[in-house]
Amino acid sequence: MAKAEEQQLLFENPPGWTEHWGGMPEFNQKDLEPDKSILVHFKNTEDRKLFSDLIGQKVTAETRSIWYPKAEIGRMMNKRFLSKDSIVSRYPIFVISKGRWESRRTVKALEKIGMPYHVVVEPQEYYEYAAVIDPAKILTLPFSNLGQGSIPARNWVWEFSKECGASRHWILDDNIGGFYRVFNNIKTPELTGASFAAIEDFVDRYENVGISGMNYFMFAPRKSVFRPVTLNTRIYSCILIDNELPYRWRGRYNEDTDLSIRALKDGWCTALFNAFLIEKSTTMTMKGGNSDELYKDDGRLKMAESLRDQHPDIVKVTEKWGRPQHHVDYSGFKKNKLILRPGVVIPEGSNDYGMELFDDELQLLDQETVVKS
Repeated sequence: MAKAEEQQLLFENPPGWTEHWGGMPEFNQKDLEPDKSILVHFKNTEDRKLFSDLIGQKVTAETRSIWYPKAEIGRMMNKRFLSKDSIVSRYPIFVISKGRWESRRTVKALEKIGMPYHVVVEPQEYYEYAAVIDPAKILTLPFSNLGQGSIPARNWVWEFSKECGASRHWILDDNIGGFYRVFNNIKTPELTGASFAAIEDFVDRYENVGISGMNYFMFAPRKSVFRPVTLNTRIYSCILIDNELPYRWRGRYNEDTDLSIRALKDGWCTALFNAFLIEKSTTMTMKGGNSDELYKDDGRLKMAESLRDQHPDIVKVTEKWGRPQHHVDYSGFKKNKLILRPGVVIPEGSNDYGMELFDDELQLLDQETVVKS
């Protein structure tokens, strides 16, 4: 299947999604893709300069593409969403970390938005983490170096959160650099916990949302049309789990995809939020974690094959980007429908959870004027 087709499948939603989004932050994603693209060839530098003068835009030997008329680019890094009041998650947040007390990207990102959390570490690394993180926020595992990746730690967290009386828990990878809200075709940094609160409110409306979470920054193309939430696909890296799911983490590879598939096969729904994104380091680009354990000796092929062996009915091993990858056919799960809890009425209109848009000098912006092509 072509990459464009896969992306389209990711953003498919059943009819009537807007009624599900009532009471959630405003979402207005327009189609800003080009109507037509052409490849222009120049015989020499003089011809390129003539063309540049003709269209009134600078075209150099390094120019890869341009828009005509010249596009006014929507910038995100000089904008951010803030909330006047502190907004924190209702459910506990756990960050499983190993060998990353120096980088601690997710911890820094959560602290930046004022979100409470616990970082979960193996005992031999406690003092390294306690030197840079408040010890009250550290949970120490009762085991270490089991050679099973993060699976034992994830299951320990699941049980711990249940013992604490939580009906759901968040589990985050330790290489997340920031949180973003998609607003008018701009992926804007959030310095508030509003996205966590909105996701929790959304999933708690329904009886059967077992797993939910935020999509990756790179998987939400800014100029494309997509829905604020995609139902019944894989959830990973920033995950909210219903503690009553009758499963636990298993295997060594692709454990988040496997957990999503098992839930979907039993009729649960999953909800992947495209309105709220995480910026996450690419696999194997950071020291620490479980890279050494999982990715050596053809680890990527083993990962793809392990998921295929667990779910041969819907998983194939393919090659993408020059390396082995798994491909999952989620089309059979379209039949999984959201079931409202008794007595729940979805509000009309939008609720921005107190979020306001500011520039990098903390000047309040008119949200209606930030839409750019």
